This record gives sequence, C-alpha cells and structure tokens, in this order.
Amino acid sequence: MSNHNQAPEQDQLYRIRHSAAHVMAQAVLEIYPEAKIAIGPPIDTGFYYDFDLGKTEEGKVRTFSSEDLEQIEKRMRQIIAGKHPFVFREVDAAEARALFSDQPYKLELIAGLEKGEVDEYGNEVKDKPAISTYRQDTFEDLCRGPHVEHTGQIPPDSFKLMSVAGAYWRGDEHNPMLQRIYGTAWRNKKDLNEHLQLLEEAKKRDHRKLGRELEIFIFEEEVGPGLPLWLPNGGVIIQELERLAVEVEQQAGYQRVKSPHLAKEDLFLHSGHLPYYAESMYPPMELEGVRYYMKPMNCPFHHKIFGAKPRSYRDLPLRLAEYGTCYRYEKSGELFGLMRVRSMQMNDAHIYCGEDQFEQEFMGVIGLYRQYFNLFGIDRYVMRLSTHAQKGLGKKYVDNQRLWLKTEDMVRRAMDNGGVPYVEVPDEAAFYGPKIDVQIWSAIGREFTLATNQVDFAVPARFDLVFTNREGKEETPLCIHRAPLSTHERMIGFLLEHYAGAFPVWLAPEQVRVIPITMEHNEYAERLALELQATGVRSDADLSSERMNAKIRNAQLMKVPYMLVVGDQEVANHAVALRKRDGSRINDLPFGAFLELVKQNIASRSSDL
Repeated sequence: MSNHNQAPEQDQLYRIRHSAAHVMAQAVLEIYPEAKIAIGPPIDTGFYYDFDLGKTEEGKVRTFSSEDLEQIEKRMRQIIAGKHPFVFREVDAAEARALFSDQPYKLELIAGLEKGEVDEYGNEVKDKPAISTYRQDTFEDLCRGPHVEHTGQIPPDSFKLMSVAGAYWRGDEHNPMLQRIYGTAWRNKKDLNEHLQLLEEAKKRDHRKLGRELEIFIFEEEVGPGLPLWLPNGGVIIQELERLAVEVEQQAGYQRVKSPHLAKEDLFLHSGHLPYYAESMYPPMELEGVRYYMKPMNCPFHHKIFGAKPRSYRDLPLRLAEYGTCYRYEKSGELFGLMRVRSMQMNDAHIYCGEDQFEQEFMGVIGLYRQYFNLFGIDRYVMRLSTHAQKGLGKKYVDNQRLWLKTEDMVRRAMDNGGVPYVEVPDEAAFYGPKIDVQIWSAIGREFTLATNQVDFAVPARFDLVFTNREGKEETPLCIHRAPLSTHERMIGFLLEHYAGAFPVWLAPEQVRVIPITMEHNEYAERLALELQATGVRSDADLSSERMNAKIRNAQLMKVPYMLVVGDQEVANHAVALRKRDGSRINDLPFGAFLELVKQNIASRSSDL
C-alpha cells in the first residue's frame, strides 16, 4: 500500500488524490450518516477510503452497489464545486477523542498516535507524530496532509470511482471486514482517459483470463485454493523455462541437485525457519511419533548437501541449483491467480562463498537478472535493497547488529561498484540477512515483484557449515539465495500479461499449425506437421471438418505464431503459404526454407517472428 511517505509532499497530483479521498469520505457520510470511517490514503493511481456500513437485518456485511458509487461520485462533484478550503489544525488527544467520539476506528488510531506507535493510517512510526486534522466544508479527518488549497482545485472531470472491495481493518483477518472504495484521479481528463484505456488493456491481458483461454492452467476447488493444475500447454512453458535455466546456469558454473518435498520438524527448527516462518507453513503431519512439514523453502536441504562432505577453499564458490517445489500457506484473501499461490516451483540456487568472493558472486547473480531481462524484453525494473530494523532484532531478525551492518554494507558496495542503480528500503530484509528485491514492469506498465537475491550470514553457522581456508583454518561461508526466474507460477503469470499471451516462438506451446484448405490436402498437412515434430518443432495439423477461415481464426485465438495454409499449389511445389501471427504473409514459401526459419528462431530464442 502506498502512503504519503512514498510521494513528494509538494507533488500536485498527490495533493489532488489525497484531497479527493477526503471529499469521498464526506460524500459517503452525508449519504450514509451511520457509516463508520477508517482510513483513506492516496495510492499510486488514485485513492481509497475504508468504510463500515454495518450489517443487514440478516446479519451480512452491508456493501456498496454500483448505483451507490454513481451517487457518491455525483455528490463529490457538488462538494468540489463549492471550493471549500482545506483547513489544518493541531489538536491534543482529548480534543481528538471528542471530535471522533462516534468513530471507533478513528479512536483506535488516536490511541496509537497518543502513544507514538502509529500514524493516522495505522502505520508504525519511529517518531511520535503530532495529532492533526484537516477540515473541508462539514467534514474533518485525522490527517497531516498535504492537500490542495480548496476543493475546487480537484478537477471534476478527472476522477472516477472504480470499484469496491472487502478489506479487513488494519489488514488483520480477525478484525471487522470493511468496504474499500477505490477511486482514480488525475490532473486532467486526457490523463484519466489514458489510464482507463490502460486498465482496459490490462483486463485483456489478465493472466487468469488468458490462462483459461489458452489452456495453460486451472484451479479446482476439489484440489484446493492456490494449488494450480498445469495443462499440457502450461507444461510446455514450464519445460522451456527450465531448459533455459539449466542452460544458463550450467554456463555460469551451477550444479543441479534435488531435494524432497517434506522433512522432519527438526530440520526447520535447526535452520531457525520455524519460529520466524511457522504462520506461512502448512501444519505438521505426525507419523510414528515424528512430525513432518511440507517444505516452504529449499535452503535447509541445500545446506545439508553442502555439509555432506568436507569442503576447502578450492571447492568455493559452490553453486547448488534446483527447481524445487515449495508449499506455503498463504492467507485465503492474499491468493491471486498465479501471483500468490500455495504451491510453487522455484528457480532456486544457493551460492556458498568466502567473503573475498562475495562481490563477484553477488554481481554475477545481478548479471543473470539482466540477461533474462534482455531476453524477455523487460526494459524497466528497480532493484530494492531491503535492510533490517534494529527494533526487530531477536524477534523479526537474527540478533547480530554487527553482521547486519557489515553485510548490508557489502551489498551496497557491490551494487555501487557494479554501477547498478537501487533504492534502499528499511525493515524488509529476510530474517537472516539483507536482500535485493526485484520489481519489474510489463509491456503496458504494470508493476510486478519478480524475485529476490538474498545474503545469509546466519543460517550456515547454525548448520556448522565450514570450509578450510587458505591458512588451513575453518571458516563459515556466506550463502547467497537467488531465484532470477522467480517461480514458474509468478514468472508465467507475468509473461502471460507481458506478451498478452502471444509468446515468442521458442516459448509458445504450439509453434506451428498446418491448415489444409480442403480435406484433399489433409495428407500433405499431416506429413508437414510430422516432419516439423521430428525436428523438435511443436506443431499440429488441423484436420477438422471446419472451413479454412474458421481454422485460421481458431489458430489466431490460441495465438499460434505460424500458420501454414496448404492447397493444390503448395502440394505441387512442396511449399506453404505462411501466415504469421502479426498478420504478415509469405506465399509459395518452400517448406525447407520455412523449416530453417523456425528452427533458427527457436534456437536463438528470438522475440521476433
């Protein structure tokens, strides 16, 4: 969730969005006087506000309808037209409680503000903030601002209420369910329309929609939420991504290992994951008095592999790689298509190295990220250096301030020396060390969290992992956790939206479809498809009774890169009429020439047709 600390306070668009949130809250309270208000921050593309409308006579949570949103939006424009000034004032806790005496969510926030624990949005703070409010017209809210000078500075034709979603108060499923109205706001009508068009394009590219249409994956209630079933087309994409990873990692000196899907409780107690990670793990199963857990991560297994025999500095760096399947019990409300699942196949590896090798190995991983970005046409990304917070030592983070500061400095130095731009984010590290989180943007500008590159200074020592250094002394290695291709689930979800389902030829589940004009050409079409298959090209001949145009349309719907239409002339000349997915055509193309074209395209993993 974005908040005011993530935007420049002087940014006018931020002020417009922040002010629109307050105007929306005023409109809701005027239409629903019994409503309870929670929080309403500006976010990246607009704003939202959370409301509690109470319950119906049947005891169900009362919600907003689309007609309600229209009415609220209409009232907002009337308030905007009044050009009401936004008036700031500071108040003490007693006055704030009196002001919001009938608003329980605000009273809870005021209690936190008074103690210096949270800000007006319920976020933890380091320094005790003053309690302040902003008032416009008849509405006053806990707020530090900033806002526009008056409501008339919110362009009335440049905002829109978009949707309603359920949201637990302060993100806790044990708290009441609130109704969150999302709105979008821009500087002018043109920017609003462009944003709305982008949202329409995003709907078309939704990986959940495309996953069904292109027969890539499904979810089944009887299997369980967050547990995807990969259809044959999805299996092909997984196979190609694994082939890519194996090829790249072999060239980079990785060795492949395999580990089981479950392990005894002792392993996760030994690694230290259980105290920190128990809420995200499936509950244990007990057999013959022994407790087992489904593995939520691969690293403890790789640590055991490292420790299976004595190691010396000559063995380092040791790079162990695995596409390991992990299981994490994500909360039901957080599951989202392939992006948040409970079963995931992770492009995992652990690099064991000495401190003198750290920078080269760490930057080698960053180099892998960049190599993959170039391959997939990802030209916008951000590396986020996630560091610890001293207040979490011993509870959220390993209690060793010296090593935290040392390893964070090592990561900064490596990134700076490598000329890699990054932003620093406190209090988001792994429990055992700092990490680089990678944010990427798709072709239409949607942001995704891809993967992570983590430094582990703590867990190798827990497993007594050592190597004999050049001086003949035992030394504990550093461990770098990395997953440049993320998980199959998240990566394929991203690629579906990035390519709008039109995968490059090498990644397309079906690369060629041969389409006979009439049934008389079926034998030739089938022969070509078999010849393509024999050379490793994924192809099929459409021998159905449908007309040629319908067959072409079906291939287009499945986003097949190449369609080969064959009739009398093609049979006579051992040729094809090539129709590419982008609409371009080459008639009377010798089949041998097409075969070379497609084989070269696949071998080079080209993004072009």
